[in-house]
Amino acid sequence: MQTLTADEYTFLSELAKAYRDVHLPAIKQKSDWNPRLGVDALCFQHHDAEHSVGALITPCELWLVAVPDQSLFTEPLADSLTLSLPSGAYQLSLEHLPGGYELYKRVILHDLSELESMQEAARLAQQMMARLMQPNEEPDA
Repeated sequence: MQTLTADEYTFLSELAKAYRDVHLPAIKQKSDWNPRLGVDALCFQHHDAEHSVGALITPCELWLVAVPDQSLFTEPLADSLTLSLPSGAYQLSLEHLPGGYELYKRVILHDLSELESMQEAARLAQQMMARLMQPNEEPDA
């Protein structure tokens, strides 16, 4: 896998901030809101020629996210994306954010209230991405 550039990391940071700005007021109203967590885009890698894939941590949920390379698209993005990873196919929904940011997302884990820090959340995101990028094991016959 090709590593991301500094500009791509900056873009992901800005995307996470846009997501936070839109969703944080509603997140704070949820019963499972964890005030020890913030919003961050982590563990991203190039998936194919059109998307980078990674995790989005919020104070309530952990999301699988695909970020389209918007320079490659001349038409509006589809409302959903079937993301094929080594572990299987995942249906993601498109979200438009202020500033022209667009991402496809699917919640992987609800309720992060047990986590004590962003470091724990980052480790959880790394574990999630490692599992998603591994082929499903076939059961023994």
